[in-house]
Order: sequence, then structure tokens, then C-alpha cells
Amino acid sequence: MSSPVVLCIDDRPGFLNIRKTALEKCGYSVEIASNTTTAIKMLENCSVAAVLVDYKAEGMDSQAVAYHIKQRYPNQPVILLSAYSCMPESILWLVDEYVMKSEPLERLAQVIERVTGASAKKRPKSAKALNSRAGTA
Repeated sequence: MSSPVVLCIDDRPGFLNIRKTALEKCGYSVEIASNTTTAIKMLENCSVAAVLVDYKAEGMDSQAVAYHIKQRYPNQPVILLSAYSCMPESILWLVDEYVMKSEPLERLAQVIERVTGASAKKRPKSAKALNSRAGTA
């Protein structure tokens, strides 16, 4: 059985690479896009278990990309990532989950597992182990 694929969208390469490394250590296959336009094109060509979109990603704003994904792929889980603690209701009703970037990376893996129903194969034993291997986002 292959690993669930997660598409991460973030215009900051450092955060994108940290998230990719951490999620791969949790057993996910990770595709990355540095802007929402590229991500939309990627979704047309591959199937993913979940899409992680940065609130301030370059290109289409996160609300527009979440709306586009849900219109085209209604069952596609979309998880919003942000450094901001308060999000407008207009975006929250479009996404399946909202995770703050300051939360432990293990929490993000747990949210992905919950919204997709896909369990990770190589889950680290603790958030401390995950964060020490990948840094924090």
C-alpha cells in the first residue's frame, strides 16, 4: 500500500521544506508548490489525500484557492495553515481544518490523518522526536 500524498502550498521555501521533511518522516508522500497557481495545475494531474494551503500563499489568495478546490473537487480535504490566531469566517467555512504554524508538527500529521482517514506508516513516537528531526514551521 502506498503512502497518502499531501500537497503543501507555501511561498516560503524554508517552511515548505521543513513541513515536507516532517510529513515524510510521518509516512506521507509530499508534493510541494510555491504558489497556488502551480498547486491548482498539480491537482489536475495527481490525486492527493489532502491539500495544505498557507493563508498568505503567493498567487490566488487562500480563500479563492480553497473555494476553487472545493468547487472542482468537493471531497478534497483542505487544511489551512497560518501564523495568525484569528481567521475570517469566510475562509473557515471553506476548509476542513485550520492549524496554526506554531503548533507542533505532530498535530498537523494528526489533523491530516483525521480529515483523510489515512494513517501514517512511520509516525514518530512523540512530538519532541518529530520536531527535533525536522525543526519547527
